[in-house]
Amino acid sequence: MFDSIGFLTLGAMFLVFVAVFAIFTRATVVSRALVAVGALIWGGAVVALADAGVFAAGATGPVPAVGYAVAGALAIGVAAWIFAAAFRGALLAVPLPALVALNIGRVLGGFFLLLAAEGRLAAPFAPVAGWGDVAIGTLAPFVTVLAARSSGAAAIAIWNALGALDLIVALTLGLLSAPETPFQVFTTEPGTRIIGELPWVMIPTLLVPLWLLVHLTIAAKLFAAASLRPTAAA
Repeated sequence: MFDSIGFLTLGAMFLVFVAVFAIFTRATVVSRALVAVGALIWGGAVVALADAGVFAAGATGPVPAVGYAVAGALAIGVAAWIFAAAFRGALLAVPLPALVALNIGRVLGGFFLLLAAEGRLAAPFAPVAGWGDVAIGTLAPFVTVLAARSSGAAAIAIWNALGALDLIVALTLGLLSAPETPFQVFTTEPGTRIIGELPWVMIPTLLVPLWLLVHLTIAAKLFAAASLRPTAAA
């Protein structure tokens, strides 16, 4: 039952991302549809591969398949941001309050704490990633209000940096806790074995890359707004 709830909520969060980007971007209807279809194919592929055991510990040798998936998704996202002006422009077209509000879903990090309580996920990954996400997600509504009022730029920037740092730390701890790998530092069982299983594999392979792209976009929008202030004052 717990895993079923996780599948439904994590899947819903992924669909919220797709919906927000499809609604707020300035691309044509066809382009929006293609992006939505591509995202759904990506999500379906992750679910299918996970169901086939591809993301299980040791399935791809010393480097876990989750690591390959996360690195690949981030590489594609960052490359598209740098080299594809249309992609970058589509993300920047999403209003700042909407981007911030997407992080409310980070309260789903509480699943890590519940999994740890059941003995299915080990420290330090579970408490650090779990409480970090819950903190960022809990603050997100208040930061969304600041963004909607076009105020508190410094507070938004600090929250945004902490949100990105939380994800980077979580990814690092997850890798250093991965069983059956030569770089496992934290050996407390069961490590992060369950992160390679459904539905929890959806967090690093689908949601984390999207949240990191959101943080990058927020930072870019804040920087652009700050750059315009001296010009406006002059």
